[in-house]
Amino acid sequence: MEILRIAAFSDGDNGGNPAGVVIGESLPEVAKVQRIAAEVGFSETAFAAREGDGWRVRYFSPESEVPFCGHATIALGAALALQNGDGVYPLVLNAAEITVEGRRDGNTIAAALQSPPTRSAPAKAELVEKTLALFGLTVKDLDPRIPPGFAEGGATHLVLALKDRARLAAMFYDLDAGRGLMNAAGLVTIALVYAETEQRFHARNPFASGGVLEDPATGAAAAALAGYLRDIGWPHGGRIEIVQGEDMGMKSRLTAEIPAEPGSSIRVSGTARLM
Repeated sequence: MEILRIAAFSDGDNGGNPAGVVIGESLPEVAKVQRIAAEVGFSETAFAAREGDGWRVRYFSPESEVPFCGHATIALGAALALQNGDGVYPLVLNAAEITVEGRRDGNTIAAALQSPPTRSAPAKAELVEKTLALFGLTVKDLDPRIPPGFAEGGATHLVLALKDRARLAAMFYDLDAGRGLMNAAGLVTIALVYAETEQRFHARNPFASGGVLEDPATGAAAAALAGYLRDIGWPHGGRIEIVQGEDMGMKSRLTAEIPAEPGSSIRVSGTARLM
């Protein structure tokens, strides 16, 4: 079984979030793919097999299955382009059908996914209070223009917008405490963001639910954030750029295109590089 290692949402020939990609004739049993994901050790590994005119895909972190993973989807798009040529590939997930596009460009591959439908809701005050305490933050650290909220685009995230870039850079928390909080609340990640401008964001995404302290690029959270900004009437102009991983020394770049229709899919794009 060949395991490709691809960094998604790279910054040229550097940075990005490493993902494992396994493409086979069929999907192995869950116990086997969970073991492979743990051995690969990346935050997620995508497993894909042909199904009809598309591909059946499942995502696994080292500790659990994830309903949707953006950076592993971008890595899969790059792998499919390398294997089958440039194109748009239909994907069947556990609870959604999406597409990923891969196009080769020298040493990197341009890739874009169409997320599952998005939705959002205000965050519960008790969860916000517990989450702020986890990171040593208070309500005074929050950007009042972007209220705390649940955001979904294939997976559930808690969005907390900070008003100070330095507070984002100083992020620290206890992994076990974060795992307990996130699993109890049904969160895949917590999206800590800072709005540098109306269209440029900096983000950090703790992924304790999957046993990972932080992801350097999170496409699912980017889609969810974009949908949330649309829902609250943020002046996004139809597109946002997200810079992530800087504080980890793994700078990543994500672009999210936001159509006007509420709940509609978000196009998240970037480049990928072979590791």
